[in-house]
Parts: sequence; C-alpha cells; structure tokens
Amino acid sequence: MDTILITGGAGFIGSCFVRRQAAAPRWRVVNLDALTYAGNLDSLPVEAANHEFVHGNICDASLVSQLLEQYRPSAVINFAAESHVDRSIDGPAAFVQTNVVGTCNLLDCCLAYYRQLASEDRQKFRFLQVSTDEVFGSLGPTGYFTETTAYAPNSPYSASKASADMFVRAYHETFGLPTLITNCSNNYGPYQFPEKLIPLIILNARGGKPLPVYGDGQNVRDWLFVGDHCQAIEQVLTGGRAGETYTVGGDSERRNIDVVQGICALLDELVPRVEGSYQELITFVRDRPGHDRRYAIDASKVKRELGWNPTKTFEEGLRLTVHWYLEHPHWVDRVTSGKYRGERLGVGSA
Repeated sequence: MDTILITGGAGFIGSCFVRRQAAAPRWRVVNLDALTYAGNLDSLPVEAANHEFVHGNICDASLVSQLLEQYRPSAVINFAAESHVDRSIDGPAAFVQTNVVGTCNLLDCCLAYYRQLASEDRQKFRFLQVSTDEVFGSLGPTGYFTETTAYAPNSPYSASKASADMFVRAYHETFGLPTLITNCSNNYGPYQFPEKLIPLIILNARGGKPLPVYGDGQNVRDWLFVGDHCQAIEQVLTGGRAGETYTVGGDSERRNIDVVQGICALLDELVPRVEGSYQELITFVRDRPGHDRRYAIDASKVKRELGWNPTKTFEEGLRLTVHWYLEHPHWVDRVTSGKYRGERLGVGSA
C-alpha cells in the first residue's frame, strides 16, 4: 500500500478524505495538521490502521522535509488552508501566511524530495493542490467557470488561494514538479465547521437564533457534497495528467435564500418549533464586502477524462447533512468550545 502525505487532514474536506480511506483503504495516510480553530481530532477515525496523525504546521520546513524522508510518500495532497472568507476580511495576513507561504514551503520541500527519488518513483509522484472556484471571481447570470477561466479573485481569501495556485503552476512549469490542481465549488456535508452557511443556519435555527442572510439573498453558489468532492480528488490523483487543472462542481446551483429556506423546511419536518416555522427566524443582514454574485462550475473535463460524477443531488445531501447535525450535538459542542461562538465575522474590521 502506497503512502500519501496530506496536509490539513483534520479540517472539513481533509477529514472526509481520511474517513473514506479508513473505510476503504487505498493508501496509508500520514496526516499533518496544525489544529487551528477549524481542525478537529473528533472528525478523524479513532482507530484506523492506515492513518497516522502528526501535529504540525505546513510552514515548518524541517518538519515537512522530515516527514517526506521518513514516510516516502508517493503523493502529497494539500488540503491545508485558511478557508473562511469572512475571517479573511477581518485578518488577511493569516491567509497569506498559511495559504501562500505555507504552500510555497510545501512545494520547496516536495521539489527537493522529488529530485532525489528513483526514476520509477518520480513517474508516480504527484503534488495535488486543493483549491476553490472563488479564485475566478464572480459570474453574471449565465456562464460557467472552466479550467481556462482567468483568475480574478475578489476577497483576501480567494486572492491567497489564487496566489498559491499560481505557485503550484510555476513549480510545474519551471522545475518540472508533477502537480495537479482542483478548483471546487462550495462544499457542504457532515463535520463542517459551523461558521459556514449550512451548519450555521442549522445550529442557529435549533437555538432559536436569527438566521442571517447576507444582502438580498440572491447570491448563487454551486453546491458540492463533500464525499463527492473527495472521490473526485482520488480520481484526479490516480488518473489526472501532471500539470493539469480540473474544476469540480456539484451541478447544484442554488440561491443563498433558497438554501436557507430549504434547511428551514427540513427542520420544520424533523423537529418542528412550537412557535411556528423556522423561516420566521430569517433575517437579512448587511452584505459581505466584495461578495461575489454567482459561482457555477463546468465539470465536464473531470467527468469526461476521469469518469467522475456527483452521486448526491443537493436535496439528498442537504437532508443527510441536517440529520447529521441533529444527531451529533456533542461534536458541535466540542468544536464550538473555542473562540468562535457563532458571531458575525467579516464586517470589514481590517
């Protein structure tokens, strides 16, 4: 069984990848995570023979180099990132440090490791950068992001991810490091940190709190179930062509207000309020600065070349997600026991 090194594997998407490998082992997974506010050991399988957790930071070059030499991975997947747009508005510098400097450090360490591999191992090695569709900026009412869409980031978060992607591309073009980039749409599902829209709305609703909807609620996102995303990453890692980019979407465009109302309808069905519908808690609030109007992904390349397709409709995935949060209050309590208390972030204090 080959070994892969993943970074940020205690976060939302990374931990899903780890749980999938624990359930159906394909690789031995070495998981490097700094355990910041969104990283949580409770999201990881407790006893998985093919998973080893290492507490550390991707900016620590000596640690990364040590792990590469010790475990001799055939691939590195970079999930590690500061990923919450509102936090990037309040404090951009942390996003530059982790997303740009940290990615550059990983690339430097991986290039040194790659150069000393035997020829056969070089042919196998890949560096996969997990990125976002937010690097492309905002779409109008029609059209889709593709692998050839020009980058036009509008938030500090998306600017930091765009910069990281450019360094990944440069290390392939300049140094020959075999890299892959995936740009995904909005992920959702179990174990997501509750400052993101879907878990925040679920938890606020259950607590009888206002359900904040930015601006007029007409912003559109393409929603991708996290398990489907991780399956796409697996297929890109094993079948993708070095130097290529793959856009991954869920074929599930929804307005933010429709997502919130859909959650309310599910909660009305599953755990009705005595006081009335959860929709009565919806509150429109001042919009996020630089809030992109619409994202939508054309995932035809990854479907055509690698045979990937999303398995969950948005309605199926949302029902599963709502059920999961209702059934796992202890996980929620533990991840919200730190500094984040469900307050509004990203009002532009920076």
